[in-house]
Amino acid sequence: MNAPVFLGFPSDSYAAASINRGDELPPDFDREWFEFSNPADPLHQINIDLTWVESHWHCGFGTSACKGIDAQNPAVGCCGHGAFLVDDTDRAQLVDAVHRMPDKFWQLKPASLDEGDLEPWLEWDELDDEDGNPEPTLKTVIVDGACIFANRPGWGTGAGCALHQWAVATGEDLTVVKPEVCWQLPLRRLEAYEDRPDGVEILRTTITEYNRRGWGNGGEDFDWYCTTAPGCHTASEPIWKSHAAELTALIGAEAYAKLAEHCARRAEAGVVAAPHPATVAANATRAR
Repeated sequence: MNAPVFLGFPSDSYAAASINRGDELPPDFDREWFEFSNPADPLHQINIDLTWVESHWHCGFGTSACKGIDAQNPAVGCCGHGAFLVDDTDRAQLVDAVHRMPDKFWQLKPASLDEGDLEPWLEWDELDDEDGNPEPTLKTVIVDGACIFANRPGWGTGAGCALHQWAVATGEDLTVVKPEVCWQLPLRRLEAYEDRPDGVEILRTTITEYNRRGWGNGGEDFDWYCTTAPGCHTASEPIWKSHAAELTALIGAEAYAKLAEHCARRAEAGVVAAPHPATVAANATRAR
C-alpha cells in the first residue's frame, strides 16, 4: 500500500487540488544551500537556495504552460491583482517606462498619459505594514479583471506583461522597467540583522523560491501556482543564468559573480545534491 503524500496544504484547499491533479508538486522537499560572505561587505552574509537557482524554472505567462492563479481568468497568469509599488523610485521608473514603451506593446494603454494628480495606470489601495496595520499604497490599475499592463490573447505581441515583452524585445533592463514586485518573482529575498557570537551585528540575506507560502495564507487559495509545476521547469538554462540581472539587483554584482562562479564549477563537475523535484519531473517527461 502506498504511503499517503503530504500535500503541505489543507486537503480541501485549492493548492491541494492542484497537487492532486498533478499540475504541481508538493512544496516540501530537500534543499541545498550555499552560504558565503559578500565580497563587497564582510558584514553581509548571503544564503542562496541552490535547489531553486539551479532549477530550470521559467515563466510560462502567455503560453500553455501557465494555467493562471485564477481558473476563471487563466489568460492573465498571476497578474489578476495588479502590482503594488514599493517606493518613489519604483514609481518614477514606471513613469519613465510608460512614456518610452511603444504603443504596439501595450494593449490597454490609456487614451491619455496625462498624469495630473495620479498617473492613469495607478490607483490607491491598502497594504498591511510590518505590524499588520493597513496603509495607503499605490498599485497598478485593474482593467477587466487584471493588471492594466497585462496584454490579453489576440494582441499583436501575444498575451503577457506589456513591460516584459517590450524589455525582452528591445534589451531594456527588466529590473528597471517593471515594478519591483513583478521582476523579483519568483525569487524571494529575506533580510534580517543579527548578532554574531562575538557581538558584531551583520546583515543576512536569503535568496530562495517564492512559493505559495510566500503569499501567506492566501497562497493556498490560488487555483494553480508555477514554482513547483513541471511544465514551467523546461528552460534551457538554470535560474542563476537566466535571471542574472535579477540576482545581481538583489545581492550586488560582486556577490552574484561569486554565486555564478560557484554554480558554474558545480555544473562542470555534475554536482547536484538536491535537485528541484519539478525540474526532475520535467526532465523525466522529456526523456520518455
